[in-house]
Amino acid sequence: MPFLDRYYAGKQLSGRLRAYAGNPNAGVLALPRGGVPVGFEVARALDLPLDIFLVRKLGVPGHEELAMGAIASGGIRVLNEDVIKSLAISSPEIEEVAQREAEELTRREREYRGDRPAVEIRGRTLILVDDGLATGSTMRAAVTALRREQPERIVVAVPVGARDAYDHIRAIADEAVCLEAPEDFFAVGDWYFDFRPTSDAEVRDLLARAEKERTSQYAKRE
Repeated sequence: MPFLDRYYAGKQLSGRLRAYAGNPNAGVLALPRGGVPVGFEVARALDLPLDIFLVRKLGVPGHEELAMGAIASGGIRVLNEDVIKSLAISSPEIEEVAQREAEELTRREREYRGDRPAVEIRGRTLILVDDGLATGSTMRAAVTALRREQPERIVVAVPVGARDAYDHIRAIADEAVCLEAPEDFFAVGDWYFDFRPTSDAEVRDLLARAEKERTSQYAKRE
């Protein structure tokens, strides 16, 4: 059955991730924008820090729908050497696209996170969350990029995803959790009663709320 909305989906998803609750070496990374409401509820239920992980596709010049690589938060760059060689894409062309996408990624990082520092990646268990998997290309890029930073463990968690996309993710993540993986999958939005776009303001608000709630919890414990 469809989920009520992204927040409800996040609450349901957190039930499958209880093994990580309160883990001091774990954190939740949400893919903006739709993954942030899901990740917010997961992080809240598991008492884990929440942050974003941005990924920008590097499209082939003139054929931008075809990816020749991706860049991600933290200055991470992943290139698809097979595509680059087969299309004889030059280094200057790659740099031009990468620079343009890096500027947009930096702008979004600043807009979403503000002055808050990014969560530590190296040596940690990271729960990578989105609102669903259609082709899974963005999530694959995110996992590949995160591997470069040597986390201890990458857990991909989504409420719903196409079966073939989920199978691909399971092959590259240390663990993958998907509540619904139907073979007759058409679109992520079909699995939500309310699938209104998540706004930039909502992303900023959720990140701020997550940090405020954790700060308040620590103060009470002390």
